[in-house]
Amino acid sequence: MVLQAEQGQIQIHTENIFPIIKKAVYSGHEVFLRELVSNGVDAISKRRMAAMAGDCSEGSEGKISIRIDREAKTLTISDNGIGMTADEVKRYINQVAFSSAEDFLEKYKQESDAIIGHFGLGFYSSFMVAKQVELVTRSAREGSEAVRWSCDGSPNFSLEAAERSEAGTDVILHLMDEEEEYIEPARIRTLITTYCDFMPVEVQLEGETINKREAPWRKSPRDLTDNDYIELYRYLYPFQGDPLLWVHLNTDYPYNLQGILYFPKSTGRADWEKGEIKLYCNQVFVSDSIKEVVPRYLLPLRGVIDSPDIPLNVSRSALQTDRRVRSIGNFVAKKVGDRLKELHRDEPKRYAEIWESLAPFIKIGAMEDEKFADQVAELVLFGTTAAAAEGEAADPIGGDDGKVFTTLTGYRSRLASDNDKRILYCTDEAGQAGALALWKSQGAEVLLADTFIDTQFIPWLEYRHEELKFQRVDSELDDSLQEKESELKDSEGKDSSEKVRDLFKGALNNDKVTIQVQALKGDNAPAALILLPEQMRRINDMGALMEQRLPGLPDHHVLLVNRKHRLVEGLLKLSAGSVITGGTGSSPSQQLADDLSRHVYEMARLAVGGLEPNQLAGFQQRSCDLMGKLMDRGL
Repeated sequence: MVLQAEQGQIQIHTENIFPIIKKAVYSGHEVFLRELVSNGVDAISKRRMAAMAGDCSEGSEGKISIRIDREAKTLTISDNGIGMTADEVKRYINQVAFSSAEDFLEKYKQESDAIIGHFGLGFYSSFMVAKQVELVTRSAREGSEAVRWSCDGSPNFSLEAAERSEAGTDVILHLMDEEEEYIEPARIRTLITTYCDFMPVEVQLEGETINKREAPWRKSPRDLTDNDYIELYRYLYPFQGDPLLWVHLNTDYPYNLQGILYFPKSTGRADWEKGEIKLYCNQVFVSDSIKEVVPRYLLPLRGVIDSPDIPLNVSRSALQTDRRVRSIGNFVAKKVGDRLKELHRDEPKRYAEIWESLAPFIKIGAMEDEKFADQVAELVLFGTTAAAAEGEAADPIGGDDGKVFTTLTGYRSRLASDNDKRILYCTDEAGQAGALALWKSQGAEVLLADTFIDTQFIPWLEYRHEELKFQRVDSELDDSLQEKESELKDSEGKDSSEKVRDLFKGALNNDKVTIQVQALKGDNAPAALILLPEQMRRINDMGALMEQRLPGLPDHHVLLVNRKHRLVEGLLKLSAGSVITGGTGSSPSQQLADDLSRHVYEMARLAVGGLEPNQLAGFQQRSCDLMGKLMDRGL
């Protein structure tokens, strides 16, 4: 039967659907190539299935070919798939049967499986870049003849007989002048690598195969080596180093999903809003933003999730959140938790060595997801001042870098029974060095916490474990760090502690600073410490976090003075030996004692970062003046 040439109109009940496709459906023009190559892959798959059923010829191995004609400004995408008869062209390309373009868009935005080729939609993305589109196709079914379909972007088309020796389809795009970038081989190569790299069909540009074809995440983990996983990571994220560990995802019920997720080394540049996981649908790249699919705390993971069951809008440019998406997110979180538990159980030393990179995921995840919190409850580590224990599964765990880690359970098991509710911790070994040294000198084990995340994580732990009380080393000092000795009173009824308190109170003249005086144990105990009551400091830290600034020293704080320090003892003697001269109301010795008291206080502030940059210059000047006075007195 010879096809009679005919003219007609595409059956849609609107003046022109193409502007709507260009403006409302697709967000970027470049995806036309993804759609056309995807259609070709579908056609090859359909031919394979039809051939197995005996409905058409099998043909050679499936292949997509892309050709560029620079002079004619055409781009041709060819496949050797199942092809179409004239009737099928009319049915699948022409008769987009719906009441209006608006209904059409609404229908396909809502359908969960609207992904490729529904009533020729993917094909119609061609008109985003082409002023005319030709389709030359021949069905693989026996006795079929080739046909040519042509359209200039209006509802008008032509359909006539054509020449094509083999089954398959050519889509010929006559590019618009403003879209000539798509006749540049480098541009096409980049798009194929981006969108079609892991398609299971060979994609050639001018006879050269471009895509990798094999998608490792579609294989069984048994068929992959560690090097296979690492090579995929290096390919997807070049110049990012090697991953710490990975999680292979594979399920076909209640949805179909495969993937490989990687924990990257901590770089300080984690994207907690958009993420870096790549979303694929049947090995076709869809998006590199999947914040609707995985929980927020897993967004900085890297890798691939491939699922035809994730509901996308019709152009695949956006995800639609529904119950199935939440279920997939829960599945991913559980598999990540299982992998972390496995590593902690089987390789505790390795787990400890990479803990600092894992910590943000685990701590933030625990705070945001109750189920995940239950999974990782025994996986949270803290640095510790305790020595590493011997043995692979011992606690504390030592790493090759010399750092030692413990779990909260392990820490509590080593506490004395009368103190097993108090958890001592430190967030800044330099800034809290004085208090930390005091506790360590008395044999106390101190957890080393993170400055930022633990500002929220520690209160969350206390909420989850109401019996626990976390106490930072510089919040208060208990009786175990103080010498217990009686003090003699002078003729005015004051002991040395009261005299020291009066001296510092008068020198500082600041009601916001509470002066405490104690006799601290240890020869290396500091002359003075800034103490920050736990709850007051937490309120201050939370305010700084909300204002996105570093926490500073609160105006209200405690100055703990060690009366047994030789400097403080000397201050008392200096103050006691003063004789008032002149009309100033104080002696030179008293003035020097006041200056030294202020210096001791400022040194304590400096140790905890409590001097602002604009205060440092004054501190340096006063220090130099004080040294000058001391030299004058010595000479």
